[in-house]
Amino acid sequence: MKFFNKLIATLAFVPAVVMANSGGFPLDRAEDRSTDMAALQNGAKLFVNYCLNCHAASAMRYNRLKDIGLTDDQIKGNLLFTGEKVGDMMKTALSAKDAKAWFGAVPPDLSVIARSKASDAGSGADWLYTYLRTYYKDDSRPTGWNNMVFPDVGMPHVLWELQGVRTVKMIEEKDHHDESKVVHKFAGFDKVTDGKMTTAEYDSAVTDLVAYLQWMGEPAQSTRKRMGVAVVMFLALLSLLAWRLNASYWKEVK
Repeated sequence: MKFFNKLIATLAFVPAVVMANSGGFPLDRAEDRSTDMAALQNGAKLFVNYCLNCHAASAMRYNRLKDIGLTDDQIKGNLLFTGEKVGDMMKTALSAKDAKAWFGAVPPDLSVIARSKASDAGSGADWLYTYLRTYYKDDSRPTGWNNMVFPDVGMPHVLWELQGVRTVKMIEEKDHHDESKVVHKFAGFDKVTDGKMTTAEYDSAVTDLVAYLQWMGEPAQSTRKRMGVAVVMFLALLSLLAWRLNASYWKEVK
């Protein structure tokens, strides 16, 4: 029993250790727009225009966008640029060889990126939302950009025209554990040039893009949730009927 008590205590301590070691930049909460059709449509537009040049979404077909209210004509007229068909997968023309030469690695497929980034620190949507809003100019990096959530990131800031150019502000503080050491603490961003959008507009656009990425990871999510509610209600009704039937049956048994 002592062994099992120690084992349980150790396992209970593991999540705290993981969270303590995860550290990193604090994540902002992303507004849930996964059921907002207008937001999803705008997110799909941003994804095709800014992400699909380098990142593929090989598990998604263009015609699946009809699930968020787009017609075949709207998909053809606004989201297909290089001769793809509505039934084609969302692939990129960028070759793996060129990607590795330009960025040092092949850009990951984004089909389930929102699900893969979920962690103890927050959901995948929170990670993406914070990541796309914390780029800053860094001339020491090969691409000229860096990121607070993903330090030394290989991907340049593809949305910089919308957000504008910023630099990061860092302040020096004494290490609380060792006063002989100095640590650099994030103190915000300094704007260098304005973007096409205000801060509020850019944050809203990123929220739409993240909502689309979240939806793309499981397009049938809303249907699954509705079916789940119906199944739970059915099981609750069935349980009630079974309980009353059981009571009626045993009432006659002496």
